[in-house]
Amino acid sequence: MTKPGRGDAENPFLSETQDVTGLVPRGLRVTAALAWRFLVVIAALYVIVFLVGYLSVVVIPVSIALLLAALLAPAVAALVKRRFPRGLAAAIVLIAGLAVLGGLLTFVVVQFSDGLPQLQKQLNDSLNQIKDWLLNGPPHLRQEQIQDFINQAIGFLQKNQGSITTTALTTASTVGEILTGFLLSLFILIFFLSGGEQIWTFLVRGVPRHVRKRVDVAGRRGFASLVSYVRATAAVAVVDAVGIGIGLWIVGVPLVIPLATLVFLGAFIPIIGAVIAGGVAVLIALVTNGPLGAVVVLAIVIGVMQLESHVLQPLLLGRAVRLHPLAVVLAITAGLVSAGIAGALLSVPLLAVLNAGVRSLLHEQDPDPASVDVLADKAAQPNNADPKTEEDPEVATNAKP
Repeated sequence: MTKPGRGDAENPFLSETQDVTGLVPRGLRVTAALAWRFLVVIAALYVIVFLVGYLSVVVIPVSIALLLAALLAPAVAALVKRRFPRGLAAAIVLIAGLAVLGGLLTFVVVQFSDGLPQLQKQLNDSLNQIKDWLLNGPPHLRQEQIQDFINQAIGFLQKNQGSITTTALTTASTVGEILTGFLLSLFILIFFLSGGEQIWTFLVRGVPRHVRKRVDVAGRRGFASLVSYVRATAAVAVVDAVGIGIGLWIVGVPLVIPLATLVFLGAFIPIIGAVIAGGVAVLIALVTNGPLGAVVVLAIVIGVMQLESHVLQPLLLGRAVRLHPLAVVLAITAGLVSAGIAGALLSVPLLAVLNAGVRSLLHEQDPDPASVDVLADKAAQPNNADPKTEEDPEVATNAKP
């Protein structure tokens, strides 16, 4: 330990500061140091979240395009292995995906249009049963009381016609923004599928040379985790839609296909989406099949949710993204509070990518350059879940083609 020099002894301010620092307990000094660093980190995260929200018109389409690219990348890679040019392979997969999506939406709309008259008839019958129960049941209401309630409801709608119109215009504007975002996502997806490798290589060039290989491998592992997440989520969504759809068909609820499709789409938002879609199915069963049918549908929805939570999630998503269920719930909640439905949709895949990338960056040894190409192939291949590679980063980074 060096002794203070003459300059230090002649500087009373420095000597006084050293004396005061010595009087502060060590625990308080450590706590203060941790506190201001924590505040700096929170401020940086706040700025990042603010910028993401400010640029949400761009960030959300890019994120959705990345999810779709992770879903379609294995098919593109399979065509490229069959000696298709990458641009042609991306065009074939994209056109096929749009055809499937358009056909599915068309089928749902046609089914809904065909079942709408039956749904209206059953709704009128249910309303007549409720009216009869109010008149002749335990409430023993009079016809005038029911008519007064209906008139009050109509008057309320007339008084708030302006706000209702404004809400409708806002909804129309939101639909327009969704369509614009969809077109932007489609445009970005074309470049991700056809030139994703070049885009990633360009981004990696901005990283310092001595850590460039490790960042490259970490990014490819993150994308491989995203591919696994999307594939596992699609499998879970299919099981949820088929299970609830069969249950609705057995009970006799109308609009089985549209409701099952809603469950399938909602399952891509973990936990929350399937619950909301199941709630819609229960409400339609209550209107069309009465309380007993609604209870049966509710039991079916709960059973499918339990199957998803205790069997499918641990087996598929647990192995794909290696995230604790508590982390998934907290991520969805934080995303829902900060960015609404889009945040709930993107929070878990973002956490999965960060988890895989950070775990790779924490690996001390630099990767073998040949392993970069191996990981690129693994990220795009349909069967990239290698338990040994996931457990031991050394195996992944030192793999030979």
